[in-house]
Amino acid sequence: MNQAETFAALLKARFSCRKYLEAPVPQAVIAEALQDAQHVASWNNVQPWQVIALSPEETARFAEALYAHAPEAEHQSDIPFPARYAGIYKERRSTCGWQLYGALGIQRGDREASARQTRENFRLFGAPNCLLITSPRDLGTYGVLDCGAYVMAVLLALQARGVASCAQAAVAGFSPFVRARYGIAEDRDLVCAIALGYADMDHPVHSYRTERAAPDEVVDWR
Repeated sequence: MNQAETFAALLKARFSCRKYLEAPVPQAVIAEALQDAQHVASWNNVQPWQVIALSPEETARFAEALYAHAPEAEHQSDIPFPARYAGIYKERRSTCGWQLYGALGIQRGDREASARQTRENFRLFGAPNCLLITSPRDLGTYGVLDCGAYVMAVLLALQARGVASCAQAAVAGFSPFVRARYGIAEDRDLVCAIALGYADMDHPVHSYRTERAAPDEVVDWR
């Protein structure tokens, strides 16, 4: 394949993994992916991202603690979550959610089962490795945009090495807990977590793929 075909294949192969095998990802593999991601563009080359890379042992401890903390804690994020979803964005979000629930056999109206699945976010879906991404607060929206580009680069670099992943804003919803646990400075915002590991492809949660809009729905040629 040429470079364009390779890039397209990576994008199409990547998915948000929600069930992992127990085997951890070697630190050297993660380090290589992070090194590749360092080449992503950022405004004025400020490279605002900082990464807290958790070992498999600490990932397990963090997931256990967060899973216990989240149900009783107040949602507090450094970066405001969307105020609402409307129109096509609401439709896409709903479709995505029902694809997930359908794959797991969760019926409409079964709030207990859907809440149980939502809580799996805080167990990092059983991922053996985790990265936490922060951005300087003074850089505001543009620092977060740069970090978003970095996160995508990390996801693709992992995919290129056969490692599955899931970017998780849900973890950032409990920023005070994460900040206190890892001593994150008050002048940095928690952007998201990245759960990563080797995908359990036999699990039904991986039996579907989300759809993408056609280019003519999002591009206005002038």
